[in-house]
Amino acid sequence: MALWRATRVFTPARASLFSRSYCSDTVNLIYVNPDGSEVPVKAKKGENLLKIAHQNEIDLEGACECSLACSTCHIILPEEIYDQLEEPTDEEYDMLDLAFGLTETSRLGCQVEAQDVLEGVRIQLPTATRNMAVDGFKPKPH
Repeated sequence: MALWRATRVFTPARASLFSRSYCSDTVNLIYVNPDGSEVPVKAKKGENLLKIAHQNEIDLEGACECSLACSTCHIILPEEIYDQLEEPTDEEYDMLDLAFGLTETSRLGCQVEAQDVLEGVRIQLPTATRNMAVDGFKPKPH
């Protein structure tokens, strides 16, 4: 008497289901402009939120070009997401103290990297920054 054993076949089609949901190297983010308009973007994991904003032509300044010397890339995250991220460094806290419209869930975009926990997050941009340029100049990324 032969024993038949059911086997599952793992096909490439099934593999793509797993890779899309669990092994993707990107996350979906939504930047919310001060006027309330939303800009959905696909972000590569490991890149900081300032760089991602610049790649997608979102108006987030970054005057010091990620050197942690200003607060112009100030962003506001939802509390449930903020609590899941690593604690900001003392240097980041020092710069955040200079940010316009500081909240309990404020971070610097140059210090937060895209990661799984950010999937679908709404990143609020503040209404103003403390850019010290008196002529209204906003630096553009290189």
